[in-house]
Amino acid sequence: MARAHIVKTMPPLNMTKVAVGCGDADALRRRIEGRAAAGEVAIHTRYRPTRHGEMIGGSLYWIVKHRLVARQEIVGFAEDEQGHCLIRLAATLVPVRQRPKRAHQGWRYLTPEDAPADFDGETDDLAAMPPRLIGALASLGLI
Repeated sequence: MARAHIVKTMPPLNMTKVAVGCGDADALRRRIEGRAAAGEVAIHTRYRPTRHGEMIGGSLYWIVKHRLVARQEIVGFAEDEQGHCLIRLAATLVPVRQRPKRAHQGWRYLTPEDAPADFDGETDDLAAMPPRLIGALASLGLI
């Protein structure tokens, strides 16, 4: 009798990155919308993450004013003409339940267990609130 071989797959790895120059989540949204082309946005980084194969299908979580505020799905990786890494992201910016995160240079890995939950638009009234109000309430520890 043949034994079934079960392969357990791990959830994709995420990363964090500071949204340099964005004062709030609305500014980040405008930036993403302005750079979107064919449903994707590409951001540059000098080096390709060592664990890039584990990150496709994961998310890049954006830090604004020392808080994780939103995420974008990682679609893939490519190289630009200068040999730098392009991180290909879905153009959709998904708001998350904000939580503190120290600013850092470049990017950092974020495990699925440590990633904040998305706002659920159908069952979570907070998703309808303006991002600035959500940020103020989150900084006070009220949400």
